[in-house]
Amino acid sequence: MVNSKKINFAVIGCGMLARSQHIPNIANSSKMHLHTCCDLSDNALKECREKYPYIQISKDYKSVIHNADIDAICIATTEKLRLPLIAEAAKAKKPVYCEKPLARNLEEMYQIQKIVSEAGIPFCVGHNRRSSPAMLEAHSIFRSHIENPKPCKWRFDREGANRPKLPDYGKAAISVRINDDWYSWKAWVFDRQQAPFGPMLFEMTHFTDICNWFLAAEPAEVVAMEQGMLNHAVIVRYKTGELASLIMCANGTFGYPKELYEAFGNGGAVIVDHMLEIRTAGIEGAPARKVYPMLNDRHPNIGAQGGLYGWLAKKQAACKEAAESNDSMRIFTAEPDKGHAHALERFVDEINGKGAVVCGVDDAVMATRVAFAAIKSAKENRMVKLSEV
Repeated sequence: MVNSKKINFAVIGCGMLARSQHIPNIANSSKMHLHTCCDLSDNALKECREKYPYIQISKDYKSVIHNADIDAICIATTEKLRLPLIAEAAKAKKPVYCEKPLARNLEEMYQIQKIVSEAGIPFCVGHNRRSSPAMLEAHSIFRSHIENPKPCKWRFDREGANRPKLPDYGKAAISVRINDDWYSWKAWVFDRQQAPFGPMLFEMTHFTDICNWFLAAEPAEVVAMEQGMLNHAVIVRYKTGELASLIMCANGTFGYPKELYEAFGNGGAVIVDHMLEIRTAGIEGAPARKVYPMLNDRHPNIGAQGGLYGWLAKKQAACKEAAESNDSMRIFTAEPDKGHAHALERFVDEINGKGAVVCGVDDAVMATRVAFAAIKSAKENRMVKLSEV
């Protein structure tokens, strides 16, 4: 499908994420047209129609998927409904953008992988951090340094030619820290029928995917510990020697940045702070610091320097507003660009044959397998090989 016309999208599953991200991102795009919104909720469809009067609405996903005027499907339902929707889209040979996690269990995940692979349809899973401008640039800098090291001349080399040859020389490692506030979670998160594995699945796949992407290696084994639903620590060892460590705490606060990524290797470092700025060290020619635009900034005159400290100043002002107005939604301002809109735009390029695969089914399956290995490890208190899942 190589063309330049707008692609007609149907969004199936019009909950909070879809209404705050996918639907407006499609509607505001120069590459996409919001054709149909499909949901079982009258209220959700009413809100969609009020904001976008030109769209079609439906409760019948099969008729939506097989509508000849619809070119592609965006699936933002809960995990339990994704397999039948993807299967139907594969029958119709329609490209699919599917929210993560890919499935609610391993059996369904492997079914989806088989269906997508056999159908040969363009398929993208919503690991949107891969499309964040900050993450894309950080990934490019890091992979370039790992594959073609450019060490700084000032590197302290105590032993010089007498340095021992170590088998793990050149192997990279990444650390991921997640700060979240569980007070913000929706009710379905606490329903074991809806979300039997909790955030170790529905949140962790974002971050296992980033680790796999940055390290460009195949995971071999996982060890994890958890304390109820809210605190998790995971270590992933890769077949070629790389390591990833992830700590996720949901007893945190939205008053501080959620995500910190620190990637190291070949004497260099690439740090991504909440997708607001990247910092590097030990990599010749790389920028020491670069900041990125924030979205929906109500306080452009506060924290005008941008980056981490600019965001903190804006957040403090927003928290003060929220307290004074007794409206906690006021805390949301100057958010980092996590790549939601860019992921869809890049997927359109993939569909049109003008861009690379954004996050295909095989990468999503691997990220999900690591998450399930962590779930199994925490439950059984042992190291789990990826071959077990």
